[in-house]
Amino acid sequence: MTTKTDAQPDAVERKENEEAVEATDQPTEVEVEAEADVEQAEEDAATAPRPAGAGQGAGAIVSAGLGVIALSGSWLGTVASARESLIGQLNTAQSASVAKQVSEVYGDSWHAAALVGGAFSLLALLVGAFVLVKPAFGVPGRAQATWIKSAAWAGVSLGVLGLLLAAAKYTDLLLGLPRTS
Repeated sequence: MTTKTDAQPDAVERKENEEAVEATDQPTEVEVEAEADVEQAEEDAATAPRPAGAGQGAGAIVSAGLGVIALSGSWLGTVASARESLIGQLNTAQSASVAKQVSEVYGDSWHAAALVGGAFSLLALLVGAFVLVKPAFGVPGRAQATWIKSAAWAGVSLGVLGLLLAAAKYTDLLLGLPRTS
């Protein structure tokens, strides 16, 4: 049997244990501040604008597309060629020599198509180079996606190839005008 004096130390001991448990369950001021800082950092990270590289990706695709257009020909090149051909026909008299007729009608239109192709090639080269150089002036430590680099290099390569072919067309190294006697 327990007496009143025996029960009192047990009650005091239980109360002290409960207070100790409650004290360990409640966080300290430092823990509360640290938890608030972590929550604030998570909120800031979630709401902070992150450059996704969409602009660079679009630029890389545009560069590659312009390079393909430069090599395959464009509507603008076709129109410029047809216009130069028409102007050559109008400026050439019936009595003009065959060499002059060929040069005015076909040569000028060939050169106009080469100039338009060269302009598209130069544009592809410049856009691709800009996309490749952009990370150097952007957010430090942010790597450019591999597919963006690949597409930009494709645009640069197609641009260089297109410029070489346009120069060869314009200078008549590639499919020059036929010689007339």
